Amino acid sequence: MATPLARKGPVTVRMFAQRFSSTPRGARLARRLALLQLHQWGVPYGSGLSDSAGLVVAELAANAVTHGRVPGRGCELALLYSPGLLLRIDVSDTRGERRPEPGEPGPLDEGGRGLLLVDALVSRWEVLDRVPVGKTVRAELDLRPAPVVTGP
Repeated sequence: MATPLARKGPVTVRMFAQRFSSTPRGARLARRLALLQLHQWGVPYGSGLSDSAGLVVAELAANAVTHGRVPGRGCELALLYSPGLLLRIDVSDTRGERRPEPGEPGPLDEGGRGLLLVDALVSRWEVLDRVPVGKTVRAELDLRPAPVVTGP
């Protein structure tokens, strides 16, 4: 017989979603709204988590409005925050045929490093199909402390 997991207290999950225009201004707004929402949830501006989340949202939103833009259709930012456990960042666009993949840019390339930065900052990320149309790039930051490894 399985025993229920012991919990130290209630689990609180906070969610936020907002659509924005598929323009550079919309991408900036997505970043600012993400940082504002995190601050309201108790993640102070300038903290490590806030800075990392801001960079991830900025890159994913910039990619969405640059490569996923469909005229007349917007993009969407969604955050899921469970303090001490996880921060999930979803950025969705309506163009499904372009799949982002981190690659090694040439030394003189002016772009192509954004997803390498995302890959370095997050615990994991993936591209998901969006229903009814488009794709969602999901990035997750694990907030649990790393396990302590002791001697042999």
